[in-house]
Amino acid sequence: MSKYNVLLIGGGGREHAIAWKLSQSEKIGDLYCAPGNTGTSGLGKNVFLDTNNFDEVVDFVKMQKVELVVIGPEAPLVNGISDYLNERNIPVFGPGKVASMLEGSKEFAKDFMVKYDIPTADYAVFDAQDFDDALKFVQLKENYPIVLKADGLAAGKGVFICETEAEVENRLNYIKNSSSLSKAASRLVIEEFMEGEEASVFVISDGHTSHILHHAQDHKRVGDGDTGLNTGGMGAYSPAPILTDEMLERVQNEIIQPTITGMQLEESAYSGILYVGLMITSDGPKVVEYNCRFGDPECQVILPSLENDLLDLMLSTTQQRLDEKTVQIDQKYRCCVVIASGGYPEEYEKGKVITGIDDIDDEALIFHAGTSIQNGQLVSDGGRVLNVVGTGDSLKEAINHTYQNVKKINFEGSFYRNDIGHKGLKRISK
Repeated sequence: MSKYNVLLIGGGGREHAIAWKLSQSEKIGDLYCAPGNTGTSGLGKNVFLDTNNFDEVVDFVKMQKVELVVIGPEAPLVNGISDYLNERNIPVFGPGKVASMLEGSKEFAKDFMVKYDIPTADYAVFDAQDFDDALKFVQLKENYPIVLKADGLAAGKGVFICETEAEVENRLNYIKNSSSLSKAASRLVIEEFMEGEEASVFVISDGHTSHILHHAQDHKRVGDGDTGLNTGGMGAYSPAPILTDEMLERVQNEIIQPTITGMQLEESAYSGILYVGLMITSDGPKVVEYNCRFGDPECQVILPSLENDLLDLMLSTTQQRLDEKTVQIDQKYRCCVVIASGGYPEEYEKGKVITGIDDIDDEALIFHAGTSIQNGQLVSDGGRVLNVVGTGDSLKEAINHTYQNVKKINFEGSFYRNDIGHKGLKRISK
């Protein structure tokens, strides 16, 4: 059997999960992670590349005889790394620059959905210098809550749900004056608030054939009961009970297939992972947002459920042979809880010694997100630090298994949500 050398770009919990799954493949040769993290260092070789310098990536690929490049995060995709590598005959798993604009620009995505009759919220778009007009628009609407979204990439922190006019005004001022959001919010999308329950569907596509991999529910807000600021994600569970077989069929017919077909018609066939963030409303499924890669932390509950060889699926995608494959998912439930640094998603301290990680049981999984080794000790080195994943034959079992292990891990200032998966439990018990 041929072995394939793989370069995985990224360094978060998602990339640790991808590396973990790739490392199980019979086809894996040398696995390189750029930059990788503490967790990936035990699965392959972490390398330091300037992944914004595409020529440097190409040189590394040629030197190490890499036969597949896998892109974890969204920024390199939106910046066009897939096109750059493909033009040099380097197989890459991840959509091209235009297709990645489904995530890279909220305005692009909303216009695309309107064009191809894909259900989503009503919206309006404003330039940063027209925030006064944006406020007037909201005042005239007088329909709360209302959603403000930075048009560009904002690491999950560019969405604000506002309950009052005063809150809208405060958030507009914050967006305008925030150094971290100024680039992402050069244009602003204002959306109607959709009532319902969120869920995420993950699709693998080679531009023509697409398969649903699995589905999950993320928890974006920092606090229990979905309170506080939006984050990159505080936990997830899979599968999401709200996505019944009937609802999944609607998602496939009304959203996924029109999206794949629409990108073909735009002459930008979508190849890679398509993550569709949904709101299940009384009118059916509607798109909240598209993402052009695995979610984080949804990836951490989806990949352990995948019975396929992930590397084989990715190779089939780059070779447009996905029609030869069927996706196999086990019948387990999984729950992921993120352990974060005190203060996240705002300012937080690093370098806190982590204890208890060696005490988790053999059935639980730990994916590193923001850790490092200092003086021989594992320490915190990010906002989201560790992902703990538990498994069960029921959602309740998976949640209990996860929290049993979360409680064993500690570092100064650490915190986590205590209610990951509770929405699913309520739905199952109805």
